[in-house]
Amino acid sequence: MSPQARLAAALGVVQILTWGSSYYLMAVLAPAIAADTGWPLPWVVGSLSAGLLVAGFASPLVGRTIARHGGRPVLVAGCLLISSGLMMLALAQNLAVFVAGWALMGAGMAAGLYDPAFATLGRIYGREARRAITLLTLWGGFASTVCWPLSALMLDQFGWRGTAAAYAGLHLAVSVPLLLRALPKTPPGAAPHAAPPAELAGCERAAFRIMATIQTLAGLAVTIVAVHLIALLGARGLPLAAAVALGTLIGPSQVGGRLIEMAGGTRHHPVWTLIAATSATAAGLVLLAGSGWPALALILYGAGNGVFSIARGALPMALFGPDRYPRIMGRLARPSLVAQAAAPLVGAGLIAQVGAEGTLAVLAGIAATNLALAALLLRRSAPLRAA
Repeated sequence: MSPQARLAAALGVVQILTWGSSYYLMAVLAPAIAADTGWPLPWVVGSLSAGLLVAGFASPLVGRTIARHGGRPVLVAGCLLISSGLMMLALAQNLAVFVAGWALMGAGMAAGLYDPAFATLGRIYGREARRAITLLTLWGGFASTVCWPLSALMLDQFGWRGTAAAYAGLHLAVSVPLLLRALPKTPPGAAPHAAPPAELAGCERAAFRIMATIQTLAGLAVTIVAVHLIALLGARGLPLAAAVALGTLIGPSQVGGRLIEMAGGTRHHPVWTLIAATSATAAGLVLLAGSGWPALALILYGAGNGVFSIARGALPMALFGPDRYPRIMGRLARPSLVAQAAAPLVGAGLIAQVGAEGTLAVLAGIAATNLALAALLLRRSAPLRAA
């Protein structure tokens, strides 16, 4: 195994634990928490939105810190913050402390999820980071596959408080040592004081704005699907078991899409990866809105979503270069995370106002808009790709 693959594998294990103990945690624990405490379920689930909101506003600072000091201290701090937040959840005796724990976890998510990991790889490998980014997303694609059953098992054995505490311990016992061992203390490349500000001009500014809009719309749509898919399929008359079975197609399809992208290597510019991702996502959601082939629709959607994760890591490096990459990633992450924080409420509001069919039509429209924006980016980024 090459050094780059070994580092991607180490970061991948950490990403599985980080995603599984934060973003994917409430899907399993929320009903048990509400039943045990008597806290309203919307508030319990909404605490994740509070964490994502904090993550969004903290992301630019995270990017600047990685640019100056490398990713090692940032990713370690992210795991420590998530671990501390999980212990707050485990010990919370009232809803205010529970939400505060999620706010602390939000700071950890800003420093520990995909974007800072991508920025760390970019800081280490520069323009050669694309393969490592792809490998990392392959590992991360198993987060829900590994952690949903693990969370359910621990919930049955230890309760929700014990599950939160166990994940906190796993970060201290597994994530932090892996990061300290795998990441270089001093990343190669420019000296910290030489890291330039992420100033953009002309076509760079236009490309950045288009990318930020694409990521924001994608974050909104993906989170609405993640939170409300089962309810949307159920509203069409599908039994719960059938809806859940269809939903499980998304994860393997994400990994399949990433494997196809990895097989393509570096033979194409990452903007074409974005075109492929938005095309598959749009096709999937349009097909789902048409209610004809839900299984095929979700396979296409999952594959597009999986490839999109690679595009969002590789394209900023290709367009803006390695020196500004960590700062650019931090700035791009903010609006996307804020959109993800708002998505559960937006999705619930859409379902209440226009029903399941109308909500699926809106999601298809968002995906089609992103495909059009990706095509616009292809044209507007031509001078940057030729440079």
